[in-house]
Amino acid sequence: MSARTHPARTRSRQLAPRLAGALAAAVLGASGPAYADPSKLAAPIAHNYGEQETARQTAMAGGLRALGNSTAAMFQNPASMPETRAYHIEGVVQLMPEAARHLYGGAVVDSMTSRLTGGFAFVGGFIDKDGLDRSLIDARLALAYPLSERFFVGLGGRYAKIWERGLGEFGASKLSGGLVDPDGGRFPFVSAFTFDAGITVKATESLHIAALGQNLTHPGNALLPTMLGGGIGYGTNDFSIEADGLADFDSWGKTTGRFMAGGEYLVGDHFPLRLGYRYDQGAKLNWLSGGLGYLGREFSIEGSVRRSVSSPGGTMVVVSLAYFLESAGIGRGSDAE
Repeated sequence: MSARTHPARTRSRQLAPRLAGALAAAVLGASGPAYADPSKLAAPIAHNYGEQETARQTAMAGGLRALGNSTAAMFQNPASMPETRAYHIEGVVQLMPEAARHLYGGAVVDSMTSRLTGGFAFVGGFIDKDGLDRSLIDARLALAYPLSERFFVGLGGRYAKIWERGLGEFGASKLSGGLVDPDGGRFPFVSAFTFDAGITVKATESLHIAALGQNLTHPGNALLPTMLGGGIGYGTNDFSIEADGLADFDSWGKTTGRFMAGGEYLVGDHFPLRLGYRYDQGAKLNWLSGGLGYLGREFSIEGSVRRSVSSPGGTMVVVSLAYFLESAGIGRGSDAE
C-alpha cells in the first residue's frame, strides 16, 4: 500500500477547483522557454523512450515499477495492477515544450470485479506540429493475476504507430519522414505490436519488488526500445519510496542504463507531495522532478514537472485527473457502501 491508494476520510467540494487552478499555473509556469528547433533534440528525449506517464510517475522520476498500482501500472509494470482493489479511470495530459510535444489520453483499470485484473490505455498526440509534424498513437491492453497473496504476474500488449508529415534531415525515408504513400501522405515509419511482461513480489506488506521486460518483441528502434529492469519500493498508508533501474538495449547503439528514485508523502489525508531524481546514462542527463495534488474519496487531480539540470534536456509537464468508481460501490457487490 502507498500514499497513492490511501482513501481520503472527508470530501471537499470547494477545494478541488481552487487546487486545479493552482496546479495548472504551477506546472505550466515551470515549463520554461522552448528551444528554437525541436528537431535537434535526441529522439529518446523528445519521445521519452516511447514511455507514457501519469502525473504520479513523472513526479517520482518514472520510478514506480514496484509500487505503481492501478493506472500507473498500465504504463510501467502490469503485474502491479492487482496490488490494491480498485476500479479507476484516469485522464492524462503530457507536455514537453522544448519538443512541442502534446499527448492526451487515459487508462482504465479494474481489479475489483474479478481476480483477474484488466486494463486498457490509449494515448495520442503530436510532436513539433509546425516542423517535423509527427503524430502518434499508443494503445495498450494488460492483464494481471495474483498467483498468491504475495506474487503477481502481468502481461501487457501494445500497439504503437508514428507518422511524420514534415521532412527530417534524411528527407522522405524510413529513417525520417516515412516513405511516400502513392495514395497520398506518407506511410508510418513506426507501426508495431509488442508486449511487456513483469512480476511483482510483496516480500512484506510494505516492501515490494518488481522485475520486468518492456517491448519484448525487439522492434529495434529508439522509439520502442527493448528494456529490462525492475524496482524496489517501500510503502505505507502515508509514505512511500522507490528506486528503479532499466537497461536499454536500443536507444543509443549500445546498452545504457536509466536509474530513478522517488518518494511521496500524504499530508492531511488529501495532499500528496512527491520528489524524484533520474539519471539517464545514454543522454548523460540528470533530471529532478516534483509534484503535488489532491486525493478525494471519489476523484483526484495531480500535477507534476520533471526538468533536466544539464543540457540539452528539457521539461516534462503532466496533469492527471482520475475518478474512482469503487467509491460509488461499483464492483463491490454486498460490500458497497
